[in-house]
Amino acid sequence: MAALTEWKVPTSSQPRAEDYSFDLERALSSVVGLHSIVPQDAFTAETLGVERAGNGVLIDDGLVLTIGYLITEAETVWLHFGDGRVVQGHALGLDQETGFGLVQALGKIDMPSLTIGSSSAAQTGDRIVVGGAGGRTRSLGGRIAAKQEFAGYWEYVLDEAIFTFPAHPNWGGTALISPKGELIGIGSLQIERERDGKNEHLNMTVPIDLLTPVLDDLRKFGRVNKPVRPWLGLYSTEIEDKIVIVGIAPKGPAARAELKTGDVVLSVAGEDISTLGQFYRKVWSLGNSGVEVPLTLYREGVTFDVRVNSSDRAKFLKGPRMH
Repeated sequence: MAALTEWKVPTSSQPRAEDYSFDLERALSSVVGLHSIVPQDAFTAETLGVERAGNGVLIDDGLVLTIGYLITEAETVWLHFGDGRVVQGHALGLDQETGFGLVQALGKIDMPSLTIGSSSAAQTGDRIVVGGAGGRTRSLGGRIAAKQEFAGYWEYVLDEAIFTFPAHPNWGGTALISPKGELIGIGSLQIERERDGKNEHLNMTVPIDLLTPVLDDLRKFGRVNKPVRPWLGLYSTEIEDKIVIVGIAPKGPAARAELKTGDVVLSVAGEDISTLGQFYRKVWSLGNSGVEVPLTLYREGVTFDVRVNSSDRAKFLKGPRMH
């Protein structure tokens, strides 16, 4: 799969070994390429595609940490190493709350793992490396631009995501490496912000401190062994302090309740909402998956109430194929 490594980060943005106190080459050798194949009839095939490529990070003997959307419903996973080797992997675990995914390599790997650090210790302005598969030419030197809440349209919230600048062009599953040479996050998204009258791109990274509480469960059970949050099966965004539904998951709870694209969500269980984070947290506060979620909606000049029977998102997803 040469297509995974045919691009390079511009030379001016590549990290230079002399700018860091750790062994840059060794740290970057822990970052691998990841390529997954998803069935055509998978729940996420239409939104995420049936062929996905990105990065992952060796954190233990044969254990690769990545961003979950790369391996969601994957029936085949391949790991690509800097020395040209390709090893098949197994999609071991997925955590919907954090967004982390785990892959177990099914062949021998003689590569160093990257030490896990502390994302809470990271500070805005810190010099970091965003490591991509393929070493320095596919990695990026940058800084932490911000640490703040992130709410995603797919019913997802991080209390304190890490944002880095400049943006890595192949951000999915990249390793956010601290000034100490430790792993402090996994790349998830590219976002845009306006600064000084110009638009610039940042990477949003899932902080590594969220991994420790869930890692053992992901290894053993493939998911976190605790009650599951309610899922509505909708995609939403903020427009002028209003929550607007911009998509409905097929056959999901919102679809069954006949919610529609363009509906404005005014309140949840009688509490007015104006931000995505507020919306999702209020839904989650009502109970576990299966709980009835009362919504007040506005549609075409009419305000009305509807009750959505929430579900467990994982029930709509194909499980990993056993090897």
